Amino acid sequence: MLAVIGGIFVVIVAVLTTLALIGNELKGGFPRARFTLTLPHTLIDGHYKLAKDSSATLGRTLEKNWARSWDAKAAHGVVGEYVPTAGDRGALVVTGMYGRFKHTGKVRARVLENHDRTTSHVTLLVPPKDVTLSGSGTTVACEVLTRTWRDGKRVTYPVCAWADGNTWARVAQMTLNAAMDSDLKAAARTTLRIRSEMVKAIG
Repeated sequence: MLAVIGGIFVVIVAVLTTLALIGNELKGGFPRARFTLTLPHTLIDGHYKLAKDSSATLGRTLEKNWARSWDAKAAHGVVGEYVPTAGDRGALVVTGMYGRFKHTGKVRARVLENHDRTTSHVTLLVPPKDVTLSGSGTTVACEVLTRTWRDGKRVTYPVCAWADGNTWARVAQMTLNAAMDSDLKAAARTTLRIRSEMVKAIG
């Protein structure tokens, strides 16, 4: 009887210890909040201008979707649509968040997985691939999608995402130039330029 009770006690202690470790992992490991994600009036040296800020609507939806995420804490959504200043057709859509994030590789993969390629009018042409450009310490994941409208029109365009300790963003480059050349390295390079203009130090 004592052996059985002792065995049960050991099991209970082991379970409680495991739960405590899991709790510490969930609560800890988050970096300090040092950077925020902004929507500048222009991007890429003025080649794109902000046409629509949907942070108050779509951004709030993002916050609700990520509210219970183990990898995110105090996250705020930012959504903006940019159009070429030269009057070219197309749009550059940036969807992102700022806050405190860990397991950034998983976050980056989740960001692309949650893109609207799950809908019937968007198909995955080139699967996600991590791209690390020379001289950059930030890994960007890129994929190529094809969107088809009801009237039969179709556009193929790259989508890239980055994720670091304080920000992540998904950049859909639905512009004429990007559609004509869906080179992942070029798309990643554009994404890093956008990141450099959107990420700002707090204070």
